[in-house]
Amino acid sequence: MRNSLLIGLLALGTGVLAQEKMKPSATEDWQNKPAIVSPGTKSGAPSDAVILFNSKADVAKWRGVDTTAFGWEVRGKTLRIRKNGKDIETLQSFGSVQLHIEWRTPDPKEDTSTSRGNSGVFFMGLYELQIYESYAYETKLYYNGIAGSVYKQYAPLVNACLPPHTWQTFDVIFEAPVFSETQELTQPAYMTVFHNGVLVQNHVALKGPMTYAGIPQYKAHAAKLPLRLQEHDSRVEFRNIWVREL
Repeated sequence: MRNSLLIGLLALGTGVLAQEKMKPSATEDWQNKPAIVSPGTKSGAPSDAVILFNSKADVAKWRGVDTTAFGWEVRGKTLRIRKNGKDIETLQSFGSVQLHIEWRTPDPKEDTSTSRGNSGVFFMGLYELQIYESYAYETKLYYNGIAGSVYKQYAPLVNACLPPHTWQTFDVIFEAPVFSETQELTQPAYMTVFHNGVLVQNHVALKGPMTYAGIPQYKAHAAKLPLRLQEHDSRVEFRNIWVREL
């Protein structure tokens, strides 16, 4: 026992001496030069972002999920869900991304549905971040179905919602799942979400694609798939949508 302790102390001392003799240059990284990115403005996007919808009201990067027809409305500088307009998705496919999206639920006088303000952001068309009118609004809705939840998987850490018909933001880091050559899951998807600047999902491991009934289960899929916005019988609006591929 004493010999082991002595050996441990000698090794520790040797390590300390090695640290003292190490030149500062030994721990300097001169290889991995970061790319220069302009961070943009409050209403803008970083210079390396893919702009999906902004003040120019261009929907050329979107299509209907079930058809190439685009069924939503452009109202000024906003994109608005049209009832029965079905979901829309990006023409471009994405894997891991940083997403910024601004949204607002309708005036409650215009939307009296029990599921008012209901929509969602589907990463890779499969993994849903919920949009819902959840401000001081008591419903029988389960907590892992309110705004900021990973639908049916994780309730938000806090409810950071603003009043209805107020612009809100999601800033999201989505890490795509990884599958092996034999189609086995080697790494689940992860999601980190800031809702109106407040952390509501902290690098949570997704249990699988969104499932309304039953337990989510992964099934191997492409490394990149379109981003989808959900039509759920509520006139939710969107603006300033951009992503950065990671």
